Amino acid sequence: MGETPGANSAAITPLQQMLASGTGALLTSVFVTPLDVVKIRLQAQQTPFHKAVTADSRPWKRVMRSSKWKCFLYCNGLMDHVYVCQNMTTCSAWYKTPTHFNGTVDAFVKISRYEGLRSLWSGLPPTLVMAVPATVIYFTCYDQLRDFLRYGMGYQGNHVPLVAGALARLGAVTVISPLELIRTKMQSRKLTYGELRVCICSAVTHDGWLSLWRGWGPTVLRDVPFSALYWFNYELVKAKLCERYELLQAPFAISFSAGAISGAIAAMMTLPFDVVKTRRQIQLGEMDTLGAHLKKPSSTLHIMKGIWTETGYRGLFAGFLPRVVKVAPACAVMISTYEFGKAFFHKRNEEREQRGA
Repeated sequence: MGETPGANSAAITPLQQMLASGTGALLTSVFVTPLDVVKIRLQAQQTPFHKAVTADSRPWKRVMRSSKWKCFLYCNGLMDHVYVCQNMTTCSAWYKTPTHFNGTVDAFVKISRYEGLRSLWSGLPPTLVMAVPATVIYFTCYDQLRDFLRYGMGYQGNHVPLVAGALARLGAVTVISPLELIRTKMQSRKLTYGELRVCICSAVTHDGWLSLWRGWGPTVLRDVPFSALYWFNYELVKAKLCERYELLQAPFAISFSAGAISGAIAAMMTLPFDVVKTRRQIQLGEMDTLGAHLKKPSSTLHIMKGIWTETGYRGLFAGFLPRVVKVAPACAVMISTYEFGKAFFHKRNEEREQRGA
């Protein structure tokens, strides 16, 4: 059978859990960021600025509105960020006038050769600012909730990871959502901290405190089911692999494999919500460049209907392969690093207790 649920987390402190998850978030960002930098450059090549349209354009109704702004959705496997460029003059450092690329491998080679290897990690700093705190909150809360449900309330069964994962993600999204909105405003409008305070106060005055959680709904619809499915499958697959190989604790290889498998399954099952969230984020990013009170953003149901009308049910499953290719290794690196960190602290604490005995 696999390791006793909560054995590692019960023997280490929440601070040590936070250090382990923070290290995992850092390594995952470093590993996955180049993949998304290349994806964005290929995306920019396919849709130049002179062909960019606004988010409220409706191709199926032949209503097309040109836009001087261009939004890119950057996701490193841990966090999503909207970056906004205006006429190719105020783009973030990671976006430059693209060389012509003939595919993913060619993009890696040309970016490395002509712009330097550092360009492949040029979107990393803003990711770490948001991804590390969010991941620390998420993983630490999951372990604490799982152990509380099992040992504090006496619940057993496979549903415990599912519930703990969903609640932990809900909490992390709720805490981080206002910070992400603030970061998007600062990036898109180049606001100082003083101007940002005025902007936030104005938004709260006009739309209430809930305006700080704009975009929270689509994020929850994607991330909470993803997390519930991910932890359910991860704990199940890890236990089955440990049982098959007669191991008491899961080594790095099993944690890595279980993380990749569970991440791929969760990514496939929540893909329609990811498509809707991507569309919503691009729309919100565009609205932030044109004015926060320009109009009310489309609801999740409205966006889903629009995608269905435009491309049918296939539109809700667009980007299947790229999402799985990105999410599976990101989940594998994150969870295996996290488990390794917890095992390290667990062993260290045991040795300290033995020396003190």
